Amino acid sequence: MAKYNLVPIEVPKVSTKYREITTKLPVPESLEIFNSLAKSEPVSMMGQPPIIWDKAEGFQVYDKWGNKWLDWSSGVLITNAGHGRKEISDALREIIDQQLLATYVFVHEKRAVLTKMLQELSPDPANYSVFILSTGSEATENCIKLAKTYAVEKYGIKKKYFVSFKNAFHGRTMGAQLAGGMDKLKTWIVDEGKTFIQVPFPDGYKNEDTSFDLFLSTLSEKGIKPEEIAGVMTESYQGVGPDFFPDEYAQKLEAFCKEHDIVTIYDEVQAGFGRSGKMFTYEHYGVKPDLIACGKGISSSLPISAVIGRKDIMELYAPGSMTSTHSASPLPVVSAIENLKIIHNENLVEKAASLGKVLMSGLERIQKKYPDVLGCLQGRGLVAGIQAVKKGTKEPDPEMAQKINEKCFHKGLLMFAPVGIAGECIKIAPPLIITKEALKEGLLVLEEACDEILGS
Repeated sequence: MAKYNLVPIEVPKVSTKYREITTKLPVPESLEIFNSLAKSEPVSMMGQPPIIWDKAEGFQVYDKWGNKWLDWSSGVLITNAGHGRKEISDALREIIDQQLLATYVFVHEKRAVLTKMLQELSPDPANYSVFILSTGSEATENCIKLAKTYAVEKYGIKKKYFVSFKNAFHGRTMGAQLAGGMDKLKTWIVDEGKTFIQVPFPDGYKNEDTSFDLFLSTLSEKGIKPEEIAGVMTESYQGVGPDFFPDEYAQKLEAFCKEHDIVTIYDEVQAGFGRSGKMFTYEHYGVKPDLIACGKGISSSLPISAVIGRKDIMELYAPGSMTSTHSASPLPVVSAIENLKIIHNENLVEKAASLGKVLMSGLERIQKKYPDVLGCLQGRGLVAGIQAVKKGTKEPDPEMAQKINEKCFHKGLLMFAPVGIAGECIKIAPPLIITKEALKEGLLVLEEACDEILGS
């Protein structure tokens, strides 16, 4: 787990159009708040750069002591349309003034608006429907449930296995973690999940074998027959990288699943709504998932998620038997509607694709300066990651990633804590509304941080 220094230190003053650092970091006056939290909540909620957010607007984050950061986190890939959008705030005020705050699954008008908007984004709107939920974990759990239900009702209990990928992350609830591919996150689960199987992900770096044959041979080694598989779930890109499928692999996986009537699920919770330069990242591969789990960037603000899926699968449960207390609650729904309008009206999908070329060009320059320790660079659109490794190896170096991340924080460039299988990945995910000028400034800050740490 990332640990940031909570002892205030002097850092160089920064004053640019996009960044302002005027105090020690962390701000001495903020320590009272951190100390209070240490007494009232679990330590698991700590682990991010020690800033007390006071305001977030556009692609910048502010504290109350005069500091301003250029945001390369989007929260955690949430604010695709930018922080604090007036359109979203105005819509929320309107529904608050209407005195409509909670509805359970009783119908309100905006629910029909949002489900139609999401349905129209599906691979086949006439044959896909939408189930609105609250969190990404809830969406992936629901996908697991639907895939297994479809298999059992159509073929019986012999079709029981659920296949996902090593190093995957699908959420923090039990089903999501059983499907996840990080063993260290599952030590608390005892004697559960024997039907959950992970196979290697073809990232080309941690696993150099990118052939679909490895998928088939892994299942064969585990004694699992295709007709016994209920569903296959993958992140559209693995968050630990980001790591993407080779197109041919994704297409062979789709053909395999269609041949054996296996439900294919793409987890778009962090990958969707323009992040990678497509509305959904699976579109890069030329495939059509049966179920799509959505979250994070769906609203650029309030908690909301969704499952978009084939109607024949989505209709398996009777009225009242597949619901959630805050499904399609009015406030998150209107925030999502306005967010989708912004993404469309401001061409943010196309903008992410265009700015992605600028981002990757700059990151390639930095990575090539220090290839022995910045071992792998992956990215598409406005999501990218550099994996820090022990010099001349592929062994993760989380300490180095942490140093670079913290140095950027001190310089007014904000990212969330390093991710990856060991915390070695410096993840980059600015709001899609970031300007080319601001993006280039962020790249210069990252390069400066790397030079100071790696160039000595």
